[in-house]
Amino acid sequence: MTDTSHRNILPYVAIGICILALSTSAFFIRFADAPGPVTGFYRMFIATLLMTPLAVYRLFKHRKLNRRNFLFPLFGGMFSGLDLGTWTIALGFTSVANATLLGNTAPLWVALGTTVLFHERLKQKFWTGLFLAMSGSALIVGTDYLLHPRLGVGDTIALFTGIFYAGYYLFTELGRRSLDALTHTWMVGISASFILLILNLLLGNPLTGFSSQTWGIFIATAIVSQLIGYLASSYALGHLPASVVSVTMIGQPVVTAIIAIPLLGEIPGRSQILGGIIALLGIYLVNVSHNKPDDNVGEGTSLKPANTSGTLETRPN
Repeated sequence: MTDTSHRNILPYVAIGICILALSTSAFFIRFADAPGPVTGFYRMFIATLLMTPLAVYRLFKHRKLNRRNFLFPLFGGMFSGLDLGTWTIALGFTSVANATLLGNTAPLWVALGTTVLFHERLKQKFWTGLFLAMSGSALIVGTDYLLHPRLGVGDTIALFTGIFYAGYYLFTELGRRSLDALTHTWMVGISASFILLILNLLLGNPLTGFSSQTWGIFIATAIVSQLIGYLASSYALGHLPASVVSVTMIGQPVVTAIIAIPLLGEIPGRSQILGGIIALLGIYLVNVSHNKPDDNVGEGTSLKPANTSGTLETRPN
């Protein structure tokens, strides 16, 4: 395998790792004897704490930083914190299936944001793949919602989760053009931890007094869902556009459904199996549309920051 093909496949390996790591998130929230936003806060805070020594070392090693280096990850962290906070709140008002379904509208908002903000002309094959991927996701987790559509308080909150998650993707794509994956994820974690702390204080949620088992779950989700999941996501977004990564992440409900078989004894039905096949086909089409060159597709706009001497790295990994 050539060095070029090796570099081309690594972002997809990272997405696979990210999907596996984030697919465990709902199970950690369910098993923890704590409010969902509290689990989300400790997931973010502990992971950020674990990254601090190496991240600070890298910051001191690469001193040439500008304001833009900090701006994008801090905004990305704000949206990430709002995403995680609203999703865990939504789980208290609606079903996991509905929350997951509406949260998975993120690729649509990413595609619209990419078109409006970056002025990228996405190919017809991309939009076809996006439609199939989202339709497949709906069959996996939202059959009941599709048969009996309703939009309650929890469903509305979950819909905002998808919008906030899209903001994280877009700002991370921008931030990763000047920061390496570790430093960017660390800065995102600082911002997101602050947002989640404020959210828990506003909700009056307790931050102490949990059992050793729950603290163990906090640590586990910090390492698996956050440290591994977000580092892999950040790496992928440094090499692939947010529009491609966000759609590929729709594979997460497929993996979650598979994991639920041994952990919860939930056997997928025919509609879920069909939905998984359709979602994977859509993901394939989106990635094919990105990999095939097209002279008619625009390259983006001035929102893409140039790699200057004021950046942390000229080729972040």
